[in-house]
Amino acid sequence: MQDLSEDQQTGLAERILAGDRNAENELVRLFSPRVFAMLCARTRDREGSRDLLHDVLISVLGALRKGQLRDHGKLAGFIHGVARHVVQAHHRGQNTREQPLEDEPAADVAADALEDSERQGLVREALLELDPTDQEILARTLVDGQKPGHIAMALGLTSDVVRQRKSRATKKVAEYIKKLSQSMELRRHSNKDRA
Repeated sequence: MQDLSEDQQTGLAERILAGDRNAENELVRLFSPRVFAMLCARTRDREGSRDLLHDVLISVLGALRKGQLRDHGKLAGFIHGVARHVVQAHHRGQNTREQPLEDEPAADVAADALEDSERQGLVREALLELDPTDQEILARTLVDGQKPGHIAMALGLTSDVVRQRKSRATKKVAEYIKKLSQSMELRRHSNKDRA
């Protein structure tokens, strides 16, 4: 998955605000792997992270539908912030689940996509494919919430190098999960055809 430009983020947010259900499905498809990886890293609980992912997506879609995102070009940061808030509330033992929205096709797509038991371990496998420095950068970013400048000082790198490595590592994890997901989908269809 490529990182979305500010214009692409703006377009996606505006389409959701306009009621475009395809845009909601696109948001779920694009952001679920990254958000799920972050939730798993922060909670160390895959099963619980599936529920939290659903909470994050419901909150994000609800806010976008209501026009609560001021700067549409910062959609990715907004989603990350909502995910952080959901994790913090989870750690405090609060119930972060909102009442279901009347029509949640995109959230249902996310829940269905992540329920398959074969997905367990995908994020861990993907992370293990990374260089140890990239693993450290992602852990410091996703788990500890550190900024590139702080990570750069700790690892003896420049901020630009940290940003580049983080971006590449995130893409690798998302691509790895997508590739395995597609492979599992092909197997499911193949098994259905045989039945």
